[in-house]
Amino acid sequence: MANPVLVEITRGPRVESFHRGSIAIVDADGEVRLGLGDVAAPVFPRSAIKIFQALPLVESGAADRAGLSDAELALACSSHNGEEGHVAAARSILAKSGATERALECGPQWPALGPDQDRLRRDHAQPSALHNNCSGKHAGFVCAVKHLGYPLEGYVREDHPLQVQIHAILTELTGASLGADVCGIDGCSIPTWAIPVERLAAAFAKVASGSDLAPGRAAALKRLRKACAAHPFEVAGTDRFCTDVMGHFGAVAYVKTGAEGVYCAALPDLGLGVAIKIDDGATRGSEAVIAAVLQTLVARSSEDRSFLDRWARQPVETRRGVVAGTIRPADSLAEALAGL
Repeated sequence: MANPVLVEITRGPRVESFHRGSIAIVDADGEVRLGLGDVAAPVFPRSAIKIFQALPLVESGAADRAGLSDAELALACSSHNGEEGHVAAARSILAKSGATERALECGPQWPALGPDQDRLRRDHAQPSALHNNCSGKHAGFVCAVKHLGYPLEGYVREDHPLQVQIHAILTELTGASLGADVCGIDGCSIPTWAIPVERLAAAFAKVASGSDLAPGRAAALKRLRKACAAHPFEVAGTDRFCTDVMGHFGAVAYVKTGAEGVYCAALPDLGLGVAIKIDDGATRGSEAVIAAVLQTLVARSSEDRSFLDRWARQPVETRRGVVAGTIRPADSLAEALAGL
């Protein structure tokens, strides 16, 4: 079946284009409170599940042994811009682990922002693995691997003990069957597993509530979630939705983007988990949907709603800054959210 239109882009009085997708909101009891589209279809969550991939770092005691700060734990869950602060934090995690950037197997990547790119060019330097948006996660992997005594080389491979451990974590938290038929390779070279949207939302409901988890795992997820809320810049960076939203709402909303139109969230005060997949992979679509969800479930003031309008009803502007249209939630999404 075709997924419903979740987001419309208008120009003048007409809808010019749109984004189809699926969304699930699940509560702490595992009940699907809202499901639009084919929420049983497996999708690659990509970077949206980095908080789960960081669990071995905390649960093994590696983070404490290395003396990692909360800001460094937030970076381990990040998809960052490669700004100077991000690079420094990734380098610090490695140094505390007794490693250097040569241990990273995520590959080099240019920073996301022009000023950081220009800085490298002025220095006649090339981007390194530290600039990779996943370098914090990989630095956390290196820290965990060295603490656990696993082989360092090849820690990105599907059969490496660390990735086997992460696979078991994902299987437990989502309740999904994650076989070879749903395994791919993520952009940073680690395995990525396609998981049904409703199962992703259920896993993030556990992040929100700690329900159905062993006390140690619930505590580790809470620690990581709170670290991200306290240090939102490390999670993404300048002019990024994840950073701006957690900077505004704090621990009330943990939000995390993934590539190709994925967004996930944990709402601790409500015990809810949210998962979104935009069919065409457009980030503008996933941000508009998660902003609309937050306006319905989290916003408590006109200031909150106005803040979220930056994404939920983002203007489409001409080159001269004239508003020509709007990126907005489709009526079907707005009506479904209103019924929550």
